[in-house]
Amino acid sequence: MALSQDQFDRMVRDLPGFGRDPASVRRRIEAMEALLEGLFVIPGTNRRVGLDSLVGLIPIVGDLATAAMGGWIVWEARNLGMSKWQLTRMAANVGFDTLVGAIPFAGDIFDFVFKSNTKNLRIIRKHLDRHHPSTVIIEG
Repeated sequence: MALSQDQFDRMVRDLPGFGRDPASVRRRIEAMEALLEGLFVIPGTNRRVGLDSLVGLIPIVGDLATAAMGGWIVWEARNLGMSKWQLTRMAANVGFDTLVGAIPFAGDIFDFVFKSNTKNLRIIRKHLDRHHPSTVIIEG
């Protein structure tokens, strides 16, 4: 049984986190950033590590895979209507992370230090807080 576009939109709208509204987009981006940059903390260092650092240990393929996930964050930011300047900065963060991260050994250390997805999340949060204040999450 095929769903019409209207039925699909209604179904997705009712699922939490799958909507096109800014709050849903924010939750998806924050979840992806946590997956890529902060799955767990390395004991004794207080440094968060995620898939970006772990999958990046696989030469070339790992860096391309995490670049695709970082690119998805930029795509979601584009759907929020962010400026071309912001999108360019975000794409440059992902590109720089991918290029330097592809260098054997040194790139793995770089991935541990340079958190491009966290930087991009900061840019997105700033945009959302200014243009969609209803999406602000008060932590504490």
